[in-house]
Amino acid sequence: PSVRAWPLPLGRDAASHVTPRGGAGVGAMSRRERDLEPGPGAAEAAVEDAEPESPDQCLSLLPWDRFSAWLHCVCVVGFDLELGQAVEVIYPPHSKLTDKEKTNICYLSFPDSNSGCLGDTQFCFRFRRSPGRKVSLCCFLDQLDRDLPVYLKKDSAYYYGYVYFRQVRDKSLKRGYFQKSLVLISKLPYVHLFRTMLKQIAPEYFEKSEAFLEAVCSDIDRWPPPVPGKVLQLPVVGVIMKLRIPTYRDKPGTTPIVQNMHQADAQLSMALPTVHEVDLFRCFCPVFFHIQMLWELVLLGEPLVVMAPSPAESSETVLALVSCISPLKYCSDFRPYFTIHDSEFKEYTTRTQAPPSVILGVTNPFFAKTLQHWPHIIRIGDIKLPGEVPKQVKVKKLKNLKTLDSKPGVYTSYKPYLNKDEEIVKQLHKGVQQKRPTEAQSVILRRYFLELTESFIIPLERYVASLMPLQKCISPWKSPPQLRQFSQDDFMKTLEKAGPQLTSGLKGDWIGLYRHFLKSPNFDGWFRSRQKEMTQKLEALHLEALCNENLVFWSQKHTEVETVDLVLKLKNKLLQADREHLPVKTDTLKKLQTHINDIILALPDDLQDILLKTGTT
Repeated sequence: PSVRAWPLPLGRDAASHVTPRGGAGVGAMSRRERDLEPGPGAAEAAVEDAEPESPDQCLSLLPWDRFSAWLHCVCVVGFDLELGQAVEVIYPPHSKLTDKEKTNICYLSFPDSNSGCLGDTQFCFRFRRSPGRKVSLCCFLDQLDRDLPVYLKKDSAYYYGYVYFRQVRDKSLKRGYFQKSLVLISKLPYVHLFRTMLKQIAPEYFEKSEAFLEAVCSDIDRWPPPVPGKVLQLPVVGVIMKLRIPTYRDKPGTTPIVQNMHQADAQLSMALPTVHEVDLFRCFCPVFFHIQMLWELVLLGEPLVVMAPSPAESSETVLALVSCISPLKYCSDFRPYFTIHDSEFKEYTTRTQAPPSVILGVTNPFFAKTLQHWPHIIRIGDIKLPGEVPKQVKVKKLKNLKTLDSKPGVYTSYKPYLNKDEEIVKQLHKGVQQKRPTEAQSVILRRYFLELTESFIIPLERYVASLMPLQKCISPWKSPPQLRQFSQDDFMKTLEKAGPQLTSGLKGDWIGLYRHFLKSPNFDGWFRSRQKEMTQKLEALHLEALCNENLVFWSQKHTEVETVDLVLKLKNKLLQADREHLPVKTDTLKKLQTHINDIILALPDDLQDILLKTGTT
């Protein structure tokens, strides 16, 4: 389709676009911290309750615009005796993929031959987008992105591939096997949604082929946009999936229940409890005793390899690792399924430099040798519904990892900073003995990780909030003041009285953990996000200060040149507020526009004409 930007507001005022969120996305916690910062709380409260109008009422869409809001394309990858894996179908046909992207999709859509995946297998992968492509619908999708928790925001440099692979015996084929994958390519990290959808459509596609795929894509092109916070009904081939995408306003650790519907017609419906979460306990069960150490390794952005028997296990485990520091965003690269054909294979396996900050999920035995110099390796066996917890308790030495046949466990020389929390291990172990459902175990484990992460990040939130200048320092006639510099020493001094001991009973070297974290990509990403929010808040407060001045009176006491300069600066301020979506009340923007108009009308006619036509930069 032609490049088209959807209207931005979705029936909401400008203030709703960027209410400061707390860079870690730490919901209620970060709101508590933000109370320390000066600012127009009323606007934020109003935004909390604001409900967007139905996008269907607000948007005028071209064909495939709705489809593009959810998926980039759908691919069918088959096996050609001469060419090997090949993309057989791309739908819609106008979808653009570079040769490099197609090659990555081909190799990542099939399990390694050693995996022996007979029957149907589901997994996901992630790969780099080729640079330089224009993005359709960017304005509208950016608006939706701003309302998401930070850990669900899309990364425009990557695509996800959601795979349904089928391998069955077929004597009519030369190889003796039917091998094909149906793959959904999307920028959205909604693992559970696309997994559920593939379960519905893939088996039928393998029976019915292209016409069915076209019908599926037509259904998707009738879906409402992926608006966070709204209960969405997504029909696909006779089934309605009902779900809710989280927003940054949701309290971390809570999932609003989406009730199932009673349809009057013949359509089946299913309520999805989540769009993005994996079965955390099932994934961590093979390395049950090391969950706290793994949390530390992910928090610190340490290089991690997950060696698994199939792409299903590798991808779920990598996604579970990335999610364990939620609501912090994992800011380094991660590959749920990585092969020797990947375009970044050489970059990530070179021995000429230290392993990069990345989490890789692999299944090929070749990696046991190629990545044996990596400092932390997780070896998992087949993930089954946990009927028993593995007996292995000790961390294994890296030198003992020779092949992918090595016993499951964590191979590392890493010494955790924090003392082991025996309580969570006992609680989960008791759950296994009592045959507690794995969903309930996952809820316990997710809450444990959340409380651990919040205890760690609250002192940082509190300190960073103190870097905000006081409101009395903001003058309408000067540039907005700068944030004070982050000082590691000053932050460390705050930990004695306001450290994690206030919210966590865990003992250990918290100071050492913070020092290590401050050098990590996760801190860098978190701090940049907080810095941006606070700078935008200062700009918004500066705008309010300007609005509260009698600007017309000021202009009458100054020369025409100075007045024209003021008008141009005020126009630029308005543009900046719109472009950067500053957290400003709509009334403030209207008031500033009125000031501008009043000043212009007090000028001579020739200047009025020029200034009314003059845009801004």
